[in-house]
Amino acid sequence: MNYLLTEEQKMIKELAHKIAEEKIRPVAAHYDKTEEYPWEIIKVLAEADLFGLFIPEEYGGLGTSVMNLCLATEELSRACGGIAVCYAASALGTFPIILYGNDAQKKKYLPDLAKGKKVAAFGLTEPEAGSDASAIKTTARKEGNYYVLNGTKHFITNGGEAEIYTIIAMTDKSKGARGASAFIVEKGMKGFSFGKKEDKLGIRASTTMELIFDNCKVPAENLLGKEGMGFIITMKTFDMSRPGVAAQALGIAQGALELAIRYARQRQQFGKPISSFQGIQWMLADMATEIEAARALVYAVARAIDAGEKDIGSASAMAKLFASDVAFRVCDNALQIHGGYGYMKDYPIEKYLRDAKITQIYEGTNQIQRNIIGLSMIKELVK
Repeated sequence: MNYLLTEEQKMIKELAHKIAEEKIRPVAAHYDKTEEYPWEIIKVLAEADLFGLFIPEEYGGLGTSVMNLCLATEELSRACGGIAVCYAASALGTFPIILYGNDAQKKKYLPDLAKGKKVAAFGLTEPEAGSDASAIKTTARKEGNYYVLNGTKHFITNGGEAEIYTIIAMTDKSKGARGASAFIVEKGMKGFSFGKKEDKLGIRASTTMELIFDNCKVPAENLLGKEGMGFIITMKTFDMSRPGVAAQALGIAQGALELAIRYARQRQQFGKPISSFQGIQWMLADMATEIEAARALVYAVARAIDAGEKDIGSASAMAKLFASDVAFRVCDNALQIHGGYGYMKDYPIEKYLRDAKITQIYEGTNQIQRNIIGLSMIKELVK
């Protein structure tokens, strides 16, 4: 299905596909094994202007489009979910600036992000604040023309490699979630350092690192929006970014399906390829159908966001929830079709299963997505 893509969108999809096949797939296993940050691939993506797909034209981008971001992320993820998330996570760190930055902030930070000269990251999660985002303990105390940040963030994608960070910190603990604020923090600011680099099950090409703030002085002009808007900024950012996670899951699932089909046609048992067995054909049919259903939902949500539709949080959560659950099931079945060989690192399918799992966890676990969807339905019924 072509989903009535515009000529521009077809070009984006084709370009990302070409990069995925020619540049990413040959090195995916290397980066998975070494856990090196894929700067060489980031440079290729920057030269292709893919970092500009989600940034307004007036700040050096090609126009803010969640749909275009999803198309690129999906194609890159077909070859490697870990490398693709390095790209998508920069969008996550950039969206708060696009949504709530003033003109001066946008002029200062967005042009370099649009050209891929710098990548961004988003800092919310803490050791005791994951699903409960309102439980963050990192503080920001106003002192003259600065805010002084103290605390620790962990599990931060692009941590240590990104130059620009959107950080959520408490400016007034007494107000709970309404006391959180958002700040733009630059790598190299005094008092900002990096801690543990996580050794992960999947997406190993992407760096996941601890951020440490020890009396870090951030200029007051780096406050995003107003004090107390941190939680709102976080939720609105996730509304825009969750279709990107869904697109990553889609790409991983599509890549796994293609590997399963290829293997099933080559693998001989009982004198014939296993693709001729009805049991295998039914597995492939179910996998393909679920992927297509997920793609239809993800694209519809992305287009709704681009069209300016309000109250998109529930639909965005649905896209992330459904696509990531589909991805894990598809990768599990794709590995099953490979049999014992699928369990071995000699074949790439085991990596797809490892990479798929995180899409059910980050940017809100799928249990949290169900909470969001359920509460939205109840509130709508009350109206």
